[in-house]
Amino acid sequence: MNGKKILFVSSELVPYLPENEVSLMSYEAPRMVNSNGGQIRIFMPRYGNINERRHQLHEVIRLSGMNLVINDMDMPLIIKVASIPRERIQVYFIDNEEYFKRKATFADVDGNLFPDNDQRAIFFAKGVVETVKKLNWTPDIIHVHGWMASLLPLYLKNYYADEPLFGDSKIVLSVYGKSFEGELDKGMKDKILFDGISEEAISSLTEPTYNNLLKVAVNFSDAVILASEEIPEDLQSHIANLQKPVLPYVSLQEFEEAYANFYNTEVLK
Repeated sequence: MNGKKILFVSSELVPYLPENEVSLMSYEAPRMVNSNGGQIRIFMPRYGNINERRHQLHEVIRLSGMNLVINDMDMPLIIKVASIPRERIQVYFIDNEEYFKRKATFADVDGNLFPDNDQRAIFFAKGVVETVKKLNWTPDIIHVHGWMASLLPLYLKNYYADEPLFGDSKIVLSVYGKSFEGELDKGMKDKILFDGISEEAISSLTEPTYNNLLKVAVNFSDAVILASEEIPEDLQSHIANLQKPVLPYVSLQEFEEAYANFYNTEVLK
């Protein structure tokens, strides 16, 4: 991994959110690349339940101040950063008062998904790309973790298709087990169509379920990592039918060599 640039984009990350499969691997994979001589950047949403004082988040004024258009609305983009001290890893946080101030990640206290999760996912995807453009940092690999980040492959290969910064970047998608029941907002497809993305690209989002969201992400990724032991069956079938490089599930204890080999021999070949 020496000298390779890898952009990690995740829904969740320890130590900022509780430990689970996504948040833990979103920390361990960058740590592995960092310790093997790679250059990394990590992006995640700045949810309102992240303690800014404890984790010493601060706004980066030179990166903030842009407005992103989401479904014909101007939404201000705020960028904050913090460091994971023992690893000397910097993390960028995508923030917006409307989308991320609430003191929760994806659902309310009763477990109901937030009705604007679709807009939050669009904002996050655009926010990451616009911030990396401002940093003028060209990643060799963009590794996506978690469903809140799952629109990034779609937007990179369509909305930002002519952006030269990402012209040679390869997208790796980690697919985890089903993480929410039900659907996101039924109008999600129309909000993506508003950005000039074709109906054909997002046909499955007529029903914006977890599986369908991940199918779209898989379609526009260059390689896939099965990051959970149990992946929904129809999602597994969809991945198998696309004939893309796939890394089967490996445990946390054994992932380092497997991920490094996959990056080097399948993704960057």
